[in-house]
Amino acid sequence: MIVTTTDVQNSFGKYLQLCRHEEVIITKNGKKVAKLIPYTEDGTLGRWLVTEGSPRYSPKGIRVSYEEFLKMTEESENRYEYIDGEIYLLASPLYPHQKAVREIFGEFINWFRDKDCEPLAAPFDVVLHRLDDAEKINSVQPDIIVICDKDKINEQGKYTGTPSLVVEVLSESTRSRDLVQKLDLYMESGIREYWAVNTESKEIYIYTFTGYKLADIFTFKGQEQAQSVIFPGLSVSLPQVFA
Repeated sequence: MIVTTTDVQNSFGKYLQLCRHEEVIITKNGKKVAKLIPYTEDGTLGRWLVTEGSPRYSPKGIRVSYEEFLKMTEESENRYEYIDGEIYLLASPLYPHQKAVREIFGEFINWFRDKDCEPLAAPFDVVLHRLDDAEKINSVQPDIIVICDKDKINEQGKYTGTPSLVVEVLSESTRSRDLVQKLDLYMESGIREYWAVNTESKEIYIYTFTGYKLADIFTFKGQEQAQSVIFPGLSVSLPQVFA
């Protein structure tokens, strides 16, 4: 990430936290003049390590504005999510995660072919608003979404609608957020169905929402096929997803 001296002066704490995850280069009058790097207890320079985890960027209790989030994403090559004023770094997933995404997305592509709705895979920004606070913006990148309101794609190619179905493949470090924060966000933003795919237990949980409230939960495991509620006939084989 490249920032100006003015940016650093105005938001030093923010960039101090960010340098723990990526290199922050400071410019003055268009020239690179300094670099923010992490410091370790033994006095050596810290190293940047990106794992499958999704470390929180915002220090606990500190909120960042949506405008600050947008500016940061424009300046960085990393991917982030913005949930309830906090920023989360999306690091590279592992093989089981990507295989599950591939298998599910492949089934979705075939099933939705020639239908009005369309599946899309990450990276793809989805902006959501909670029912009780339409002014508060959240920006997430689910692994897979299904959109039925393609008229909500604007001239810049950005999607401004609300997906009908969302799929998240869980990882060890994101499981609690996917099953608590995101579950709550998806329910309160008008999404109708949420699939949480657990590659460790080899289970798929399907949550359905009606009137911004949880309607039902279904658990699929073993040799079963996970079956959508809002799209009758859409299903995926668990042995295929977790093989």
